[in-house]
Amino acid sequence: MTIDSRTVGFDACRCCLSRRRFLVGCGACGAAALTAPGASVAAAEGERHRPRVRLVFACWALVQDRPTWPNIGHDMRPEIERVTKSLQQGCPEVEFLPQAAHSPEDADRILAKHDADGIDGYIVYQMNNWIQVFPRIVASGKPTLVADFSFAGSGGFLLYTAGLRNKHSNFSVVSSRRTDDLVAAARCFTLLKTEGITGFVAACDRLRKERTPAYANAAVENDSPPLRTPSECLAALQKSVVLSLGGGNKVVAQALSEQFGVTVKFVAFEELAEAAAQADADQVAAVASRWKSAAKKIEIDDPDDTLLKSARNYLGQRSLLQRHGAEAITINCLGGFYSGKLNAYPCLAFVELLNEGLIGACEADLLSTGTMVAMRHLAGRPGFISDPVLDTSTRQVIYAHCVAMTKPFGPDGSGCNYEILTHSEDRRGASVRSYLPTGYRVSTLEIHPVRKEILFHRGRAAENVLEDRACRTKLACEVDGDFERLFTFWDKYGWHRVSFYGDLREPVKEFAQATGFRFVEEA
Repeated sequence: MTIDSRTVGFDACRCCLSRRRFLVGCGACGAAALTAPGASVAAAEGERHRPRVRLVFACWALVQDRPTWPNIGHDMRPEIERVTKSLQQGCPEVEFLPQAAHSPEDADRILAKHDADGIDGYIVYQMNNWIQVFPRIVASGKPTLVADFSFAGSGGFLLYTAGLRNKHSNFSVVSSRRTDDLVAAARCFTLLKTEGITGFVAACDRLRKERTPAYANAAVENDSPPLRTPSECLAALQKSVVLSLGGGNKVVAQALSEQFGVTVKFVAFEELAEAAAQADADQVAAVASRWKSAAKKIEIDDPDDTLLKSARNYLGQRSLLQRHGAEAITINCLGGFYSGKLNAYPCLAFVELLNEGLIGACEADLLSTGTMVAMRHLAGRPGFISDPVLDTSTRQVIYAHCVAMTKPFGPDGSGCNYEILTHSEDRRGASVRSYLPTGYRVSTLEIHPVRKEILFHRGRAAENVLEDRACRTKLACEVDGDFERLFTFWDKYGWHRVSFYGDLREPVKEFAQATGFRFVEEA
C-alpha cells in the first residue's frame, strides 16, 4: 500500500502542528512526518529549557497493509493520537516532536537531522513486529526509550532489544499496557542535562522495576501431571518420529537426532494435499459438524466450506502421521497458505491432534516441536506454542497464538470452551480462541538441542485476554521469580515459547541433568 501523503487529521502537540496538519507525508523518504515546518531550525540553547524528544512511531503503514501483528487493515492513527496526547498532557516538562517512520532508511533520515532539529533524545513506539527502526536509533548512541505497542510490535521489541542490550547502554525499555508507565519514563529525559545518558537510562530502568508489582505467590489449583522418569522419556524419544511439512531448520533436526534419537522427516506440501484429497467425505462432514456444534461462537467467512476444508486438512494430517509412524507434525502454515499450497489453515487440525494426545505444531518450528514431543513423554501434557508479550504493569506474560489445545490436562482431562475465528493477522481461514483454565500453575520452556540448554520459567494462569489485536488465544500468566530476566533471552532462542499446565520445574530440571543440558531460569 502507498503511504497516504494527505492530511489524516488528529491533534498534534501544541509546539508542532494543528489538528488538520498532524500527519503530512514526507515525499522524499516515504515517512509520514508529524513535525511542524521550521522544526528543523535548532533553538538557541538559552531560549529552550525543556528537553526536545523526537517521538517516533515505527509502523509499516498508518493503515496496515500486510498480514502481521496487530492485523491487516489496522488503523494506527488513533493509537498515535492517544499516545501523543498522553505524553503531552502527562509530561509537560518535555517537548515532543512526533513523527512516523516506516523503514530503517526513515530512521537514518531522522538521525541525520538530530543536530539541526536540536534533539536531546528519542522515544520509539514499536507498532509492528519486524520493522527495524529503533535498532538504527539505538545504535546511534543517542539516549532512547523503546516502548512496545502490546500485541502489535512485541516480537521485534523483545528480540531486538535483547540483542542490543549486549552492545549498547544508551537505551531503556517500556513494556507495559499501562500508558502511565511510558509517561513516567519519558519524564526521565529531564535528567539528561544533569546526569547524562547513564543517569537517564538508570532512572528509566529503576522506574520500570519499581512499577512492576511484587510476586504475589497466590494459591494455585491442585494439579498432578502423570510424570514419567527422565530415562523413560529418553527411551520413548528414541522411537519418536516428527514430520516437518514445507520447511524446518535442518540443523535443529540433526541435533534432535543426535541428542535424543528423534527422527525428523521433511515432507512436501503435495503429500498432505494428496492425503487430504483422499479423506472420506462422510468423515470430513462429521468432523466439521462436531466442531460447529461444540464451538461457543463461529465468526469466519463461509463457515460451512471453511470448516469442511479444515476437517479435510485434519484427516489428511492424521493419514500422514499413520503412514510415517509419526507422533508429531509441524507445518510451515503461513508459507503454505499464502502460496496456495494449503487450502486451509491447519489450526483446527492441530487442536484436534493435541486433544488426542498427538502433536500439531505451528510454523515448522522444530525447536518447539521437539519440546512438545519431550514433554509429551515426560509429563503427558499438550503444549501451547505462543508468541509471548510482556506486561510489567501486571507482572504478566501473555502467551498469544491462533491455536491452542482445548484439553490442556491431556486427552482424558477436562475440556474448555473455544471459539472458531479467522486467523487474526490476515482475517482469513479458521483458527481457535481457547478459553484456557485459570488458577493453575503453568510451566513454559524451550528445549534447545543445538545449545544443549533448557530455558524455563513458570507462573500462574490469571486470565484469558480478549484484546482484538494479534493472535486469538491469549493466556496471561503472573510470573514467578525475577520478571526483569524475561527481557534477556529472546535473541538467542527466538520468540516462540511452549507452555504446559503443571508445575514442571523439578521434572524438567531432572531431565536436563539426565541429558547433560544446562537448565536456564528465564525468570
